Amino acid sequence: MASSFNVYNSTSLAVAEAIESRSSRARASFQWGGTIFAIFLLILNRVGRKSSVQTTLLVFYLLTSFPTVLFKVLRGQFGYWIAFLAIAANLFFPEAFPVSRFILFVISPDRLVDGLRNSIAGAIFCLLIGISSVIMEIREIAGNRIRECSFLCWGYCLAISFVFFFTINYLCLGTW
Repeated sequence: MASSFNVYNSTSLAVAEAIESRSSRARASFQWGGTIFAIFLLILNRVGRKSSVQTTLLVFYLLTSFPTVLFKVLRGQFGYWIAFLAIAANLFFPEAFPVSRFILFVISPDRLVDGLRNSIAGAIFCLLIGISSVIMEIREIAGNRIRECSFLCWGYCLAISFVFFFTINYLCLGTW
């Protein structure tokens, strides 16, 4: 009787470890992949149409999906110094340095950030941000019927599709 109980416990532990491993891989791919393509979208937005709404949405996406290691660095003393320098630069060049978006990383309450980053609510929030980005991109493409689709258009479409891929992958493979 005791041996069958040990076999059952070892089997359930192996299954739990496999699920945990799959969930952590999904989270890591969401954090790193989603962050890379969200930053790529931010760069394309800064070079292209400069939409402040899309920039704000992508900063919220980054707040939720930023890799934990880098997020802890930004929330620490290093982040305070970067925020201070960004505010100082904003005093002299207000158009070039939109400070309020970076400060969101540094001063947002821990409880709110942990709730968004460690729950399904954050992943659903990122999915909604992706849907909003797609809607804005479709409106932009429809508004430019005269011009043909440029590099920025293809870059946006590719990056948004990867943002969707990493978010949906995390939603499907994460254990809640």
